[in-house]
Amino acid sequence: MYKNVLNQRMIALFLLFSSCFLAVTGRAQSIESNSPQFLANAAVKSGNNQGSTDNQQIVTSKAAEPDTSWHPQRRLWGYAFGDAYYDAHSPALTSTLGKENNYYQTPTYRNAFQFRRIYLGYDYDINPKFRAEVLLASEPNENTTPTSATSSVVGGDNLADGRMAFYIKNFNLRVREVWAGTDFVIGEMSTPGFSLNEPGTNAPTTLSEVTWSYRSVERTLSDFHRNNAYDVGAALQGTFDPKTKNFGYVFMVGDNTTSSLTTVYNPNSTLSAINPNPNTGFFKIFYGDLWAKFLNQHLYVDLYADYLKTSSTQASTAIADGTLGPQAHNMFKVFAAYTTPSFTFGVEAYTQNFTNGVTDNTTKEAAKATVNAISLWLRGTVVKNKWSYFARFDSYNPDTKFIAADNYTVNTNYTSYDPTVKEQFYTAGLDYTPVKNIHVEPNVWLTRYKDQYDAATKGYLPDDHTLVYRMTFFYVFGK
Repeated sequence: MYKNVLNQRMIALFLLFSSCFLAVTGRAQSIESNSPQFLANAAVKSGNNQGSTDNQQIVTSKAAEPDTSWHPQRRLWGYAFGDAYYDAHSPALTSTLGKENNYYQTPTYRNAFQFRRIYLGYDYDINPKFRAEVLLASEPNENTTPTSATSSVVGGDNLADGRMAFYIKNFNLRVREVWAGTDFVIGEMSTPGFSLNEPGTNAPTTLSEVTWSYRSVERTLSDFHRNNAYDVGAALQGTFDPKTKNFGYVFMVGDNTTSSLTTVYNPNSTLSAINPNPNTGFFKIFYGDLWAKFLNQHLYVDLYADYLKTSSTQASTAIADGTLGPQAHNMFKVFAAYTTPSFTFGVEAYTQNFTNGVTDNTTKEAAKATVNAISLWLRGTVVKNKWSYFARFDSYNPDTKFIAADNYTVNTNYTSYDPTVKEQFYTAGLDYTPVKNIHVEPNVWLTRYKDQYDAATKGYLPDDHTLVYRMTFFYVFGK
């Protein structure tokens, strides 16, 4: 019954997006058929039924002036950032603390040069209505452990021999103005979670990542804890007021696969990278976002939510009744920032629920885990176009209902999720810009870890931290 209902819903979504596409192509054909060139051609073709004087007039009439108002954007662009860094302290190499950060299992006192991101993109305006985008990315982790039968690189794009690799991060087609103020996008694209930024379209340009402006230093709060930055799917990106673009929305349906493929599951083998969760491709993630600009565009407000069912009921020997109920996760997030020419202050906070996301091994019951997190940051100008500063603090609690004396197993497949460890993140630094699009950013990077288990509970890890001193470089070309 559930699958029939789900299939009906997916068919309805497919028909909705198909109708948008057909409406656009029909409108484009209608515009073309009413153009001066089209009408002139039609008149010539029908001239055999008219007098010679009419034909003479058509032949000698002045040709329509070409439309010079549209200038296609076809550009190769890219950017890169990385560091010369010194790791003053990290947890032991055998520790599981800090699985989500760049320096996970990096040895203390290591010093090196590292690229943390390299982008290579191409934007191509096919015509005023259609636009294509492709983006290749390499985002290596400083942990360069090669992939093997017993180990794998965590959160990076390193090859088995430790070299960097590109993958396809965005590859999509945008249809502009399916109706006034709304674009339709299909393919692999940025989600509205934090990173979507498409100037010159109806997409938002004031979400948390672009407003924070220092992705070269660190990801935003929800990105750091692995909310989807990109996904394969379809989206409507629009504004409620197309002329001023102060209010808008994004609605997206995706596979929740990011750049991975929906591989066929073999029930006779254990779950692994080549034999993933059997539910992959059956459930869809829904993203929604409302954004606004107030006070003459000095105050930005963004409300974001997502929802995904990740699995149906499964048999489980860890549960007292032998059954693990359906799993799902959803996020509610608010971002607000006040910006002036001299400074910008921002707040990002979210709560996230994992239905049946963990199993309490003490009670043998599945439990819902609830995440609470908040980020506060400030950036500003010291010398215009030359020197700037930034500072930020994050607090992250992975499970507000955690019982310190109990023992837990993670059920959710949400990347790197660990309900046991609270984190606090700090960074501060300067930004020197010798010329436009080139930045040198000395900064301090610190994350503190606090285990929620009682000290006497099996699996407890003492408080620890990762402290890194960095000289970050960041440059952009083609934009």
